[in-house]
Amino acid sequence: MSRIWPVLGLCLGVVTSAGAQTSAPMNLGPAPASKAIARQAPGKPAVDPATAVQRANAYFNSHATIVADFVQLGADGRRTEGKLHVQRPGRMRFEYDRPATLEIIADGTSVAIRDRKLATQDVYFIGQTPLKFLLKERIDLARDTKILDVKSDDKSVSILIEDKATFGGTSRIRLVFDVNDYSLRQWTVTDPQGYETLVSLSNINLAQKPDASLFRINYERFD
Repeated sequence: MSRIWPVLGLCLGVVTSAGAQTSAPMNLGPAPASKAIARQAPGKPAVDPATAVQRANAYFNSHATIVADFVQLGADGRRTEGKLHVQRPGRMRFEYDRPATLEIIADGTSVAIRDRKLATQDVYFIGQTPLKFLLKERIDLARDTKILDVKSDDKSVSILIEDKATFGGTSRIRLVFDVNDYSLRQWTVTDPQGYETLVSLSNINLAQKPDASLFRINYERFD
């Protein structure tokens, strides 16, 4: 079960959920974005929660493609790197650098987790993954998820959301955006057991259109 969480945890166990359990984020209840608590460093201006969510939605909906480098940290402290390709709606690919042997592919309907070393492939419905809403054609965080918290400081704005319909139970995702342009820089997925997977993005390219072949899943055999 743990293999699915880092996927969209867009994203993103691929890295097993072993090691010490992290403390769960504080549950602020089913507050809409306009009522979420905004926290900021002393002396820094607060970011209005509703505005923050609107700007996050606008960023996603303005860019149908993302190509970026990523660094993933699992609950066991293991670090992996690779390249992320996103083509909304529904398509995504995580290519892990060696020595990792994994590939994660979403083709618009399903998500496949492939292990080249073991020659295995596990397939899930996109709706079972924790960040499925980020692959929608139009994204509305307040409508598609439950917003629990909005925080801000002089560098970033983070939005904590909850999804009760993911594989294995309720998951929580903290999305972190640059405070200036609201580009997505990082996310942390907390799985139903309380383990966290963190993914950070760099060298983000919003103009490059990924090749369509990157998102093809072979359902009949492993290549």
